[in-house]
Amino acid sequence: MVTKQQTIGARIGFEGVGVHSGSLVELSLHPAEADTGIVFHVFQASGLIHEIKAVSANVSSTDLSTIVGDRKGAHVATIEHIMAALYAMEVDNVVVQIDGNEIPIMDGGADAFVRAIENAGVVSQRASRRFVRVLKPVRVELNGGFAEYLPYEGTRFEVEIEFASAAIGRQRFAADLTPTLFRDELARARTFGFMKDVERLWASGHALGSSLENSVVIGDDETVINPGGLRFVDEFVRHKTLDAVGDQALAGARILGCYRSFRGGHRLNAMALEALMADRSAFEFVNGAKRRTDPIRQAPMVSAAAAPAFGPQVL
Repeated sequence: MVTKQQTIGARIGFEGVGVHSGSLVELSLHPAEADTGIVFHVFQASGLIHEIKAVSANVSSTDLSTIVGDRKGAHVATIEHIMAALYAMEVDNVVVQIDGNEIPIMDGGADAFVRAIENAGVVSQRASRRFVRVLKPVRVELNGGFAEYLPYEGTRFEVEIEFASAAIGRQRFAADLTPTLFRDELARARTFGFMKDVERLWASGHALGSSLENSVVIGDDETVINPGGLRFVDEFVRHKTLDAVGDQALAGARILGCYRSFRGGHRLNAMALEALMADRSAFEFVNGAKRRTDPIRQAPMVSAAAAPAFGPQVL
């Protein structure tokens, strides 16, 4: 277990489209000092820069994606894939600069982010890493699904999904989270959707940047219409696990415990994390190898002064 905080070894640049907005976005990751956490700097045309810390206190919506910040003002949408990559690759401190309001979808998963982080390298810092150790079960339920945290020596995910669609059905993925596991088994799993929902999503201003280049699409005949088919036979549950990793990263500290869900999603992930952090008897803070007695502060937002054509630049 890595007990020291880490940042990236170089600046990393990306460009791509937002899966919901359809807008071209430029994004860059910058090394940051210890105890910075993951912080978004949102650049606006006026020149104003808004700073939004990536913690659960700043989550404003979990409809179709996870959004931090003010949805009517400065915000960042669809943060789950990049948050999952940073969390799984054990990066604690990064400033994420973005010139729009949605993280580019890249190829629908987190693979581009993972490869770029590996390219840039990860640098150890002198400060001890923060952990949240789960001490007792915490469970939430919603619409026939549930999510829970359980005590566990390590960081584990057990995710099960169930869809009426014959193309998906019931699938389960369970594993301890490591950088290698995430890179090889989860990062390439793509977001997915149904052709029957496209017109409704477009009408509500969603999925405007979705394409077969960045999403698995299930047709009206209950088959995957992407020319290359699936990357994994159970790609759907792997992507749901990827999302769960990204949503857990908003704890503001690394969680030692097992996260288990059935028929979950962003909303249920957020509810479970909120329930865990609200029950002070359910966890303890650990600083490196030592127990902490002071709470981890989740600072709120502070304001201050082509789909296939994407790719990282490490500088």
